[in-house]
Amino acid sequence: MDIVPTSATRPAATAPATPTRRIAARLTGVRLPRRLVQLYVGLLCYGASSALMVRARLGLDPWDVFHQGLARRIGLPIGWIVIGVGVLVLLLWIPLRQKPGLGTVSNAVLIGLALDATLRLVPAPDPLWLRWVLLLSGVALNGVATGMYIGARFGPGPRDGLMTGLAARGHSVRVVRTGIELAVLAAGFLLGGQVGLGTLIYAVSIGPLAHLMIPLWTVPAPAAADPADPTGGSAGQRTG
Repeated sequence: MDIVPTSATRPAATAPATPTRRIAARLTGVRLPRRLVQLYVGLLCYGASSALMVRARLGLDPWDVFHQGLARRIGLPIGWIVIGVGVLVLLLWIPLRQKPGLGTVSNAVLIGLALDATLRLVPAPDPLWLRWVLLLSGVALNGVATGMYIGARFGPGPRDGLMTGLAARGHSVRVVRTGIELAVLAAGFLLGGQVGLGTLIYAVSIGPLAHLMIPLWTVPAPAAADPADPTGGSAGQRTG
């Protein structure tokens, strides 16, 4: 006997993946609440960690040497410079055909705001031992923040997206990353940014810290590609 499909037995039609449905999928993604909280807490902590290193006055990471040098030359708060540079770097994504994510845009804005807010709350200490406490605390917090932000899987920050975009053009990631960091460090030093022992400590510490923290904080992706997962199950890159 033939079975005539009814509404109960007929397979449901698959709706086309329209832009509206894709946006809705992003808003109902897998583990989305945890990922959003982790993303924004991580970015705020990243900005706070940069402020602690600024207050320590013992040397900054290469990008913040550049940001501080520009801030001193232009006369604007360093957080504003961080935001401005992030936006300019995002413009360089266009010829590289890089696509920003939620983490990218949030990174460009929140880190600078958190940096300036922390500078207003934390005074610059005079005792050398206290400056070292701030420096080491800043480096450690930066490592945790890096793991949280990347582990949320919402896309790379503007500076790291520049690196991955250039690397995708056939260049070595190691060469591209080293070249960018040395260039901004040299430019920042010439502009008056602070280079010191803290710069070296950050350079040798952030890699191992990120290596430890990223797996610890990474939110597991679905076993297979899930349209509700805004990142397609891929991890983001470090904030910068």
